[in-house]
Amino acid sequence: MKLIRWNPAYHTPGLDPFQGEVDRLFHSVLAPTQGSSPALLTPAVDIEESKEAFVFRADLPGLKSEDVTVSLEADTLTLRGERKHSAQLSEGSMRRLERAFGAFERRFTFDTPVQGDAVSALYRDGVLEVTVPKAEVAKARDIQIQVG
Repeated sequence: MKLIRWNPAYHTPGLDPFQGEVDRLFHSVLAPTQGSSPALLTPAVDIEESKEAFVFRADLPGLKSEDVTVSLEADTLTLRGERKHSAQLSEGSMRRLERAFGAFERRFTFDTPVQGDAVSALYRDGVLEVTVPKAEVAKARDIQIQVG
């Protein structure tokens, strides 16, 4: 018995079952596989916002810190890098290649002013952490209410 992932687009009442099979075939042939599409190299990024700063955490396993650059221009933070192909073949050929290689770039635009001169980046255990402090005018502050 072969298990097929359920997709509501292929199981809509009234659609020809043959058409669903043809669509599924084209999707499986044309869909990118791991390692063949630059989009799959795009690292996952978590973004945390506090009153004081934005903190970006990007998963970059297997990359060296010198293969990654971080830049801030105006209101846009850019993370760039490149994962180089490092497969060492010894008396054989590659049977399967699933890891993605090549260059990547992620851009994030801020909707609040930030302090560009105070940005810091730390790379540890395959995770890049970039802290972008908010500008004083953008920080939330409590206003004391005067009673008159």
